[in-house]
Amino acid sequence: MKSLNVLKPGEMAIVERAVPRPGPGEALLRIRYAGICGSDLQTYAGTQPFASYPRVPGHEFSAEVVKINGDERGFAEGMLVTGNPYFNCGNCYSCRRGLINCCEHNQTMGVHRDGSFQEYIVMPVDRLHSAEGVDAQVAAMIEPFTIGWHAMTRAAVGNGHRVIILGAGAIGILAMVAAKVKGAEVFVADILPERLNTAISMGAAEVYNLRETSIAQAVEAATSGDGFDVVGEATGVPASFINAVEASAFGGTVALIGNGSEEVTFNHSQLIKKELNVVGARNSLDAFDPLVELLRRDAVDITPIRTAVHGFEDAVEVMEDLSQRPARNIKVLLEF
Repeated sequence: MKSLNVLKPGEMAIVERAVPRPGPGEALLRIRYAGICGSDLQTYAGTQPFASYPRVPGHEFSAEVVKINGDERGFAEGMLVTGNPYFNCGNCYSCRRGLINCCEHNQTMGVHRDGSFQEYIVMPVDRLHSAEGVDAQVAAMIEPFTIGWHAMTRAAVGNGHRVIILGAGAIGILAMVAAKVKGAEVFVADILPERLNTAISMGAAEVYNLRETSIAQAVEAATSGDGFDVVGEATGVPASFINAVEASAFGGTVALIGNGSEEVTFNHSQLIKKELNVVGARNSLDAFDPLVELLRRDAVDITPIRTAVHGFEDAVEVMEDLSQRPARNIKVLLEF
């Protein structure tokens, strides 16, 4: 089979390797589509601190079940599935308390272990989720949807809340969709007009270009100065964290979704003065099946974030282009 390998930072190639064999309790999967995430670009660039090399990137995927070794658990050959790409240790304090999504020794596909940018993979059957009835391209975008959903769940978003999402990348827009499903009026801020247009097309109440409008002006326009009940920070940029604190209402909640690589300097008295709730959101293992059901019923449409689909044979060129011009796309899929 063909497999995309990052041989070392800045160097990758499609190589031939043996089709893996499923061990007990595992399924052999034929990848249909795989989504390119920012973490995959970090692995390529060498800025992902947990990646080792050589490494096959990818953790967002849809696949067809080829073979199951052992208990089928309701799955069958030919079924369309997606999977939970996070492997917990089962022994740390988080795992012992049932918080396996924030395992202290988590291993993520495409970072700590080989991922989905190859024609076949094996996965434990208990990590698979049926995506039957969902378009295969959409099924490859369920994993990032679970992250946005989990963030809005952690922030306790509900009916009547006014929410603003800072950052209109894939995770930010999917967090917007999640907040809307939960009954909120949702606003979006970014610096890229194309992404803001996508947010509007997917139901944002209003969008703000932060190159033209200050966060204070956005707060005044959307809430008459009250502030937002929930702010989702989906960029990881220090200035955006400061904006999130400023945009929050007194007694509001800041949900941190974007991974940052720089330190933030701020006066923590602002958190005290506003009595803010600040929650981190990592990933969700419980959201896969509910989101599959939403998509199966056409209750939400996430296809507008899919800005390009490329054949796997062009993966090297696509990854290089995205690394150099990341702002041109929201979610790019590789087709196998």
